Amino acid sequence: MSGYRRMMLGRLARLGPRFLPFADVASEKAPLSRLLRLSLFQVSVGMALVLLVGTLNRVMIVELSVPASVVGVMLALPVLFAPFRALIGFKSDNHRSAFGWRRVPYIWKGTLLQFGGFAVMPFALLVLSGYNEAHDLPPWIGQASAGVAFLLVGAGLHMVQTVGLALATDLVDEADQPRVVGLMYVMLLVGMIVSAFVFGLLLDPYNPGRLVQVIQGAAVLTVALNGIALWKQEARDPVRAHAMKTAPTPRFADAWRSLARVAAFRRLLVVIALGTAGFGMADVLLEPFGGQILAMSVAATTRLSMALAFGSLLGFGYASRTLARGASPLAVSGWGALIGVGAFALVIGSASALAAPLLALATVVAGVGAGLFSHGTLTASMRAAPRNQIGLALGAWGAVQTTAAGVAIAVGGMIRDVIVAAPVSVDPATPYLAVFAVEIALLALALAATWRMMARDVAVARGQ
Repeated sequence: MSGYRRMMLGRLARLGPRFLPFADVASEKAPLSRLLRLSLFQVSVGMALVLLVGTLNRVMIVELSVPASVVGVMLALPVLFAPFRALIGFKSDNHRSAFGWRRVPYIWKGTLLQFGGFAVMPFALLVLSGYNEAHDLPPWIGQASAGVAFLLVGAGLHMVQTVGLALATDLVDEADQPRVVGLMYVMLLVGMIVSAFVFGLLLDPYNPGRLVQVIQGAAVLTVALNGIALWKQEARDPVRAHAMKTAPTPRFADAWRSLARVAAFRRLLVVIALGTAGFGMADVLLEPFGGQILAMSVAATTRLSMALAFGSLLGFGYASRTLARGASPLAVSGWGALIGVGAFALVIGSASALAAPLLALATVVAGVGAGLFSHGTLTASMRAAPRNQIGLALGAWGAVQTTAAGVAIAVGGMIRDVIVAAPVSVDPATPYLAVFAVEIALLALALAATWRMMARDVAVARGQ
């Protein structure tokens, strides 16, 4: 029996590296079980993203008739915290604690912010749904309350994700850091897929009371998942605690200036901003587009988030295999942008054909492009930075990516509302299609910038 168990465990251990991208990063010091348990913080982040960007934006726009520009601004509020991701990562690198902890305090602070935001959110939605009119409350109270809830959840998930990724890199050797970050992002996509599926089941059929229960459950589950993820991951280190007391305090400005001097890294940040904006502008509009133009239910449009995450998982997996064989990260990013152009062309085609299956297919294709683009730019960022600044580069990548996505979400909602409010009569699909066309243009610019960087690298390699 013992021999049979060893054989089965051996087969299960081989399944991970074969079917889960980046699972081969596991080692004796950091076994796969430990890394997967740590990755639960990414599952909680994915759950929050699906709830905010997927379910709630559709409910507020379609069921609650909140203007898309207001919803876009709410979803963009967490972006106010995004530029601080690099600073948070830097602070956690140099945090002074009596226990020698660096990452744990920041992850718990982020978890409490997420929980607080989810705790406020049901009451904010209650006010938005008409409670304010029945009690003679001005509309801005509901909008402001929802904005505060979105800001708390967004700030918390930014902090948890940034410091959690830094903790993951602490557990592996320097050469394996890009792969462990990739593993964490794969688990983020898995969390988004599972969450979208579960939310779709729980909200079919939709009613406000059930939505409140889903949000409250997400609050409790966030604390539970992050608690399990952190359990015994970062050991107490009295030696490090004593050394940190006597060591000089490094300055973030000095570290940032040193990284910003790398010209290739600056150009890469521009590519990341353009491509992320191109993929992210439709986040606030894709599900309302499916509900208003294609008559899809709340459950069906929530599953679009699952389709997007599934496509991103496929993109990440293919990118990991391609990069492991020596492919250029910039080339992988370029292919992702090109696929994104085709995906949003399919989205536009689904409106003229009134075909919900075509929209679902286009969403999967967009996810594949986003996965290729994200993984390519992530790897390129870590390779462009000096070895002693990989953590800071990771924070900068996340800050630029999140900021560009948030700004794009807000601008997309405004474009849609401006066209809806136009004095001339337009087709209901036109406001959405205009945003999708802008996304195609942004992705084309990102593709052109990527090709220019690749041509510059080839010229340098040839000594020109």
